[in-house]
Amino acid sequence: MTDLAGTAVNTVTVHLSEALFGERERELAQYGAITASTFRYDNGIAALRIANARGEIVVLPFKGQQIWRARFDGRDLTMKSMFDTPRQTSNYLENYGAFLIHCGMSAIGAPGPRDDHPLHGEVPNMTFDTAYLRFDTDAGTVTIGGVVRYGKAFAIDYRLRTEVTLGADAAVMDVAVTLDNLMSAEIALMYLGHINFRPVDGAKLVYSAPYTPEAIRVREAIPSHITPKPGYPEFLAALAKEPELHHDIKPDLAFDPEVVFDVAMQTDPEGWAHALQRHPDGTADYVSHRPDQLPRAIRWICRTGDQDALGLLLPSTSGTEGRATEQAAGRYAAVPAHSTWRANYRMGLLTAIEVEAMTVRIDAICGRG
Repeated sequence: MTDLAGTAVNTVTVHLSEALFGERERELAQYGAITASTFRYDNGIAALRIANARGEIVVLPFKGQQIWRARFDGRDLTMKSMFDTPRQTSNYLENYGAFLIHCGMSAIGAPGPRDDHPLHGEVPNMTFDTAYLRFDTDAGTVTIGGVVRYGKAFAIDYRLRTEVTLGADAAVMDVAVTLDNLMSAEIALMYLGHINFRPVDGAKLVYSAPYTPEAIRVREAIPSHITPKPGYPEFLAALAKEPELHHDIKPDLAFDPEVVFDVAMQTDPEGWAHALQRHPDGTADYVSHRPDQLPRAIRWICRTGDQDALGLLLPSTSGTEGRATEQAAGRYAAVPAHSTWRANYRMGLLTAIEVEAMTVRIDAICGRG
């Protein structure tokens, strides 16, 4: 492919606008096995369907750059929720059903008594200023990205860019998050990639951390937005003593309303930590991140009649106790004035052959097997 001057180029960018999204689904662009089509949900929210040889993702390009759905090799990876379609709201809990939600950037977690931020910060349902598709003809990939600027006088000013890249024959996506600090002062940045898989009964969790209470810490404090049932504190206490109890996904384990873990992950020689939900058929849901960028690994499990979700590994800068607590504990990314912060992670579905190789790698990291 060449430009007008005859110079070879290997990327083609399609800039998205609201005008491209109609009520009926229409193909927007196609390259090889990758197809991008646009549509709107009945409530008017713009959606972008990216299909390849293995499946598809549905992205909300202007609404938080959420990945609303992910489906590969005939399996829906996305959590079960009460929301079949996204909702026109900025309230986190009134639109909670996506496969990936970007959380942050001035705060994450549940606000505490000293906090004034919304649950998981300002980004989850933020309206992005611009969105785009970028096809890389050499790599055979498509990238869906967006940019938004957010400012609050006397507090924060930043430009956020999020991107997800998918190959023509891939079921694993690469996510990149970039923040430019536009202030003349340091920003205390907090980010969490809220990746919500659907639990599979009979599956087993495998990941690159010691399976000890010291490395897998259970959150025993109960946030204000949940109401525990009888026996819930006792279940948390049992998990705190024996965290391996949650490794086998069983319908009788009472993750109701939720259980949250903070996991001390270990890395391979390339600096990546890895986690699997290994299904009975040998395939696995997969997340990998770099702790040098996102030093916290949060696990969130919720299994109720209305929600069924496994946050297998939520890569994060911080814990989930709200901005004041996390900042006081130094659990944030310090972004100097007029500088840039970046983070990368991967998520998706592995084949049985890929799972065997990844399990060997994970065991080698932790000295197991």
